Amino acid sequence: MSALSGGVRILRFTWAERMVHRATAGLMLACLLTAAILYNGSLSIRVGHRHLVELVHVYCGMALPVPMVLGLLSRAYRADLSRLNRFTRSDWHWLRPRTRRDDTIVIGKFNAGQKLNAWLSCASILVLLGTGVIMYFVGLAPLAWRTGATFVHDWFALGVGLLIIGHIYRAVRDAEARRGMRRGSVDARWAVAEHPGWAQEHVGGSAPTGPIPVEGSSSEE
Repeated sequence: MSALSGGVRILRFTWAERMVHRATAGLMLACLLTAAILYNGSLSIRVGHRHLVELVHVYCGMALPVPMVLGLLSRAYRADLSRLNRFTRSDWHWLRPRTRRDDTIVIGKFNAGQKLNAWLSCASILVLLGTGVIMYFVGLAPLAWRTGATFVHDWFALGVGLLIIGHIYRAVRDAEARRGMRRGSVDARWAVAEHPGWAQEHVGGSAPTGPIPVEGSSSEE
């Protein structure tokens, strides 16, 4: 792929996709913060209003799948789900540290790490939702089930917290990736360097002669 001129931007995420990400991130952050208050005695005493904190935790947890379900109304969101659900040979090569920056690996819109993060996040949300329902509605299951659900819920919550820390760490190190999620478009040269297979879909193997459509295009949704 030939060199790209500066200032050319490629649409990476539509408005609907960015709203799903923001809503899910906000709900997850609320769940983690309220969980920290509920499980840490000193924090719980300082904040007070334990019942209110518990209600916020429960309702935010139950609402977690809602943005992702609503996102299915967007064609672009469904297309990205299809991309995330395909694990290619290049993805397996990407997982090997020695070959991660090998120019022969054609990375699409999402690399293997991003796909794994999406899978783990979605699976964890479903597990946390299921165990949370069993814990909150005490009449649904016997005590033994609720005890097991509490154990699973706590450990999955810890795992999700670590996963989110890793996600934020990676995002902080890549300003252009953050800009793509915040504004929707990314610099074409970044796309070629980080996701050459996806960039190839947009530029067709040659440098574009003008701006590539970004927000406001009728093809976004």
